[in-house]
Order: sequence, then C-alpha cells, then structure tokens
Amino acid sequence: MVLLAEGVVCGYGAADEILKGASLSVAPGELVAIIGPNGAGKSTLLKAIAGLLTLKAGSIRLDGDRIEGLPARDRARRGIAFVPQEANIFPTLTVRENLEMGGFILPRAAVPGRIKGLLARFPMLAEKRRQAARTLSGGQRQVLAMAMALMVEPRLLLLDEPSAGLSPLAAAALFGTIGDIHRQGVPVAMVEQNAHEALAIADTAVVLVDGRVARTGPAAALAGDPEVRRLFLGG
Repeated sequence: MVLLAEGVVCGYGAADEILKGASLSVAPGELVAIIGPNGAGKSTLLKAIAGLLTLKAGSIRLDGDRIEGLPARDRARRGIAFVPQEANIFPTLTVRENLEMGGFILPRAAVPGRIKGLLARFPMLAEKRRQAARTLSGGQRQVLAMAMALMVEPRLLLLDEPSAGLSPLAAAALFGTIGDIHRQGVPVAMVEQNAHEALAIADTAVVLVDGRVARTGPAAALAGDPEVRRLFLGG
C-alpha cells in the first residue's frame, strides 16, 4: 500500500475536530476519489496527509513507514505532492519558472531534464513556457499546478478540488489530463465536488460525511448506488 491513513482525528484549532477518525488507503497506481458534502472534511484529510495539519490521533503511513510526525517538507521529500485548490502557481513567473519551482527539492542538475520531459508530456505548457502563468486560463493553470507536482516524480499525488471554478468544457479536459496521469501509474487521491466525473475516472471512491468515512468501494459500484446517486450525482 502506498498510503495508509487510519483513524485520523484533526482540525484547525485546539478544540476543533473536523476529522473524527477518518481512514484512507491508496494502492500503487490507484486513483481514489474522495467525495461528500461541503464541510465533511475532505480537504482537511488531504492537508493532514500532506503535513499541513497536526494529528490529534491516528496514523499515516507512506510505503509502510509512519510519517505523521514529519513536517510537510520532509513528506514532500519522501514523495507526497499536494496540489491545493487555490494559490497553486506563481502567477508572475513564467510557465518554465513555475516548473523550476516545482522541482525545488531536486538536485539542480536534474531539473532541466524533468522540465523537458514534462513540456513534452504537456504540449500546451511547452507552447506557453515563456509566458507569465497569470496569462493562462483556469484549466491551463490547473495543468501547470499538476505538472509542478509531477516534477519530483511523486509517490503520491494529492489533488484538492482540481475542477473548482472551471467551465464544464475546461473541467472535462482537466479530468482527461488527470486520467492520463493515472494511467501512467501515478497513485492519486483526489477530493472533488464534481462527483460524477470524479467517479468516472477513479478506481475507488470514498464518501466522507461529518469527518468519517460513510461508504467506500469500487468507484463504478458507488456511482451506481441509488443513495449515492441521490445525494451526490443528482438522481
């Protein structure tokens, strides 16, 4: 198992418990979609895994090693790449400079080769590599943010609401890109309000409600579950 988080309890203050014993596992090459109502703790779970929040209880293992006591930077060095919903690029820097920032933990000599590979992988970024990131569309910015995360060849990619604020067309294109990343073998845990599209590309789904896992199973099975459809898929 690449990731095994068990019984996670945490929040944003001393008396605050957004997560009340949530668990999550991600196998090698697996894409896990985390869905649920607003305020359920979905983004909080990703932040806890990335090291941005301190656990009150529970454990987090990466490739079998416990990491819940490590700071975020050390978790990044071990291969956890977190793409937040907002403020996930440097708007005044060029696309290429953003990719360089994404590789900040790499040996300097490794950075040019990684950039070359990612520009070949994402032709749109190659075309705009000299442009300031602020000139990109919303969907293009999200692709850049994911490419920055891929600079370090992560063991686990965490995506927090990647389609938020995008048009349906841009969101569909972005889900296609996430699917491509998944098919290339990168394990992904993705929080997404657009549940229908998330379940369509995921292997496994987790339904989080009030800080706890309410349902989990194959994404296709949950997509066909009448209760899940009624609550999250609009019918």
